[in-house]
Amino acid sequence: MPNIGNLNIDGRLALAPMAGVTDIAFRTICREQGAALTYTEMVSAKALVYKDLKTRSLLQLGENEHPAGAQIFGSEPEVMGEAAAMAEEISGADFIDINMGCPVGKIVKSGDGCALMRDPDKAQRIIEAVKKSTGLPVTVKMRKGWDKGSVNAVEFALMCQEAGASAIAVHGRTRAQMYSGVADRDIIREVKKAVSIPVLANGDVFKAEDAVRILKYTGADMVMVGRGAFGNPWLFKQAATAIAGEPIPSLPPLRERIDTAVRQLEIAVKYKGEKIVCLEARRHFAWYLKGVPHSSYFRQLVTRIETLDEARQIARDIKRELG
Repeated sequence: MPNIGNLNIDGRLALAPMAGVTDIAFRTICREQGAALTYTEMVSAKALVYKDLKTRSLLQLGENEHPAGAQIFGSEPEVMGEAAAMAEEISGADFIDINMGCPVGKIVKSGDGCALMRDPDKAQRIIEAVKKSTGLPVTVKMRKGWDKGSVNAVEFALMCQEAGASAIAVHGRTRAQMYSGVADRDIIREVKKAVSIPVLANGDVFKAEDAVRILKYTGADMVMVGRGAFGNPWLFKQAATAIAGEPIPSLPPLRERIDTAVRQLEIAVKYKGEKIVCLEARRHFAWYLKGVPHSSYFRQLVTRIETLDEARQIARDIKRELG
């Protein structure tokens, strides 16, 4: 099993940090299904240093949520260093992850996320500042490059390793691609050959067989699952059995999947309150219904959920009508 610094990971599947998705409730469900490694949602270093309460709340880990990382983003070395120390203290995480791969416009416009792949010198100073300010292992999430004219993942990964990173996650798309096209597994393989620290392969893992293929082809130490887990936390259990060379279990029956969707909302309410969770549930619940025959009527209903009781009632109706 891979090690991140002195941290032993008991499995080869990680849940990718995704803003607005991988909250404490969803991470809890994914871990129950076999995710060996989880991360907080992406947290702004600046907001953390300015003591923004909402930002602090994003750093809360679930009960027994270990090993887990706190992911921060920003582009000022001193602020990132200070934020890393705060993230360590607030979260109790086992490592600090630096986001150098987010492609979203408002993030890169500020010079954060994937924009740092265009400024490796600054990125190096950030890694060194974070490393200096925390006793935890430091990891980096990155992409293939900025665009097809500036694919620099191998050089960037070597810089991360030199600066003191204990592991890197590589998404096989450029910033220009966002989430379109196909993730490039060749670049992940090249990075793995070039560095001696663990590499997590990220991009286009939507079924168990994808996880097996990406590990085999790239030689990566772990697979990082992102959008493939939306509404489908069972992907972790399926992928883990496939990696072990065992028969892949079927998805649970619809009734059980819908019960899991409701339980995710119930866990989230404890941390965020009913109003926020019901707004977020409109997406989450709909993901659980994706691909379910004759579910379009219920998918419309969930986009209007306002209370937890409404969600429970819709769940009962789905189980009665479709289950």
